[in-house]
Amino acid sequence: MSARQELFCLEYIRDGNAAQAAIRAGYSPKQANSTGARLYANVRIRARIDELMADLQQEKIADAEEVLRYLTSVIRGEATEEVAVGTPIGTEIITKHIGGREQVKAAELLAKRYGLLTENVKLTGGLPVQIVDDIEEGDGDG
Repeated sequence: MSARQELFCLEYIRDGNAAQAAIRAGYSPKQANSTGARLYANVRIRARIDELMADLQQEKIADAEEVLRYLTSVIRGEATEEVAVGTPIGTEIITKHIGGREQVKAAELLAKRYGLLTENVKLTGGLPVQIVDDIEEGDGDG
């Protein structure tokens, strides 16, 4: 794959517009529509675009391990958040550790994940089973 084709792939994942990606990659603006369509139809280029999109998705979407690490950091008081605080001078942004209710909620979510908060419900007794035959002869589908 040429450097310009790679650039086309990188530009394409920005907005999904093949013609604009072709122009930004250095192809002729006059033939951007046909060039973009031709490049996008190329199997190798399409595979590279799919690969780049998968990488981008991995970066932007938290996986299970990342969620568990974050919840653990909240429980341990390591996670911080920015909070706007009103002062006589104006609004000030401060960074504080996440605590209190958020720590309890994080602990609850982790406990559920590891099956530590199961509720044992025992059902005892018997329920009678009654079978009712209310279908008349000749009342079928055919």
